[in-house]
Amino acid sequence: MQGISVCDPVASLHGTNCRLACVARNDPRLFCKIKSVSCGGYTWRWCTEKLHMRTNSRKMNTTVRTNARWLFGGDGGNSNSNKNAKARLERSESANEDILIFYFQLDLQTRIQYALNIEQFDAAKQLREKLAEIETEITRQREAKRGSSKNEAQDKSLDLLRARADLQKAIESENYALAAELRDAVAKLEGDSLALSAKALAYQGVKYEFRLGQKVRHKVHGYRAVICGMDPVCCESKSWMETANVEKLSKGPNQPFYQVLVDVYADPELLVAYVAEENLSEAEESEKGRFEHPYTEFLFFGEDTARDFIPVKQLREKYDQPRYEASGDENDDDGSTNS
Repeated sequence: MQGISVCDPVASLHGTNCRLACVARNDPRLFCKIKSVSCGGYTWRWCTEKLHMRTNSRKMNTTVRTNARWLFGGDGGNSNSNKNAKARLERSESANEDILIFYFQLDLQTRIQYALNIEQFDAAKQLREKLAEIETEITRQREAKRGSSKNEAQDKSLDLLRARADLQKAIESENYALAAELRDAVAKLEGDSLALSAKALAYQGVKYEFRLGQKVRHKVHGYRAVICGMDPVCCESKSWMETANVEKLSKGPNQPFYQVLVDVYADPELLVAYVAEENLSEAEESEKGRFEHPYTEFLFFGEDTARDFIPVKQLREKYDQPRYEASGDENDDDGSTNS
């Protein structure tokens, strides 16, 4: 099988949104597919398939069991559905999207290298162009979600200076109606500028209590999860914050928030949540057993001696986080991923 295929996002029938990422390489031992579906009340259903032509019965059996649990575990008749309803308020579709785009980035990097290895230079060029589009989208989403912090605060300060100058001119020309409007505008800009300055400082001096790959437990809802992303403050939309009752948190939105993978055996419908730092605690040793989630295949290398996950190099670079080594760990290989 020569050549490389690229599958872009598509839309399915019945109003269902599907995003499909396919990898087809010259190596016949591996075929990977990740698919997300949003349909009715069962938002963001995911399945992962990995087929090894080479004999590996234990790996195959584990994958099949995981898929079966995921695909059918979200039945509306599940006895835990009412219990999990509040936990699902923290489900984040934007976090899912963020992880999916990251997967595309990893996959394209791998296929570019493979195309170069087999001297398909035209294909490599096309893939580089596709990767550039993905990286542009990553930058756009990051700025849309988090804001540009320091630059945004500086822009708002300039707007405030201009508004104050206009206000002074209106007063000097005795245009009091305009001055009243500008006075309100200045007051609003002052508030916005202060908030953005505080946000910029939060980004610069943030200290995270948890690290990428660490296994945690939700203090309120009790499910096990794994850290796969972090923000110094809540970067979700206002509507999401209202739904998730962020204003009721003791520290509100101005604290670190984490993207966490939720064990599919705990809640197959939650999948990825966005959780405030105050609602998380480090998992006890007895809670660090088997953890199933379709994303662990490409976000992590495996587990360290403390039974936490080891993030791939690209994930650490995305969040500017240092490499962590549990006591007694062997050096892990940062040169490749399983994507």
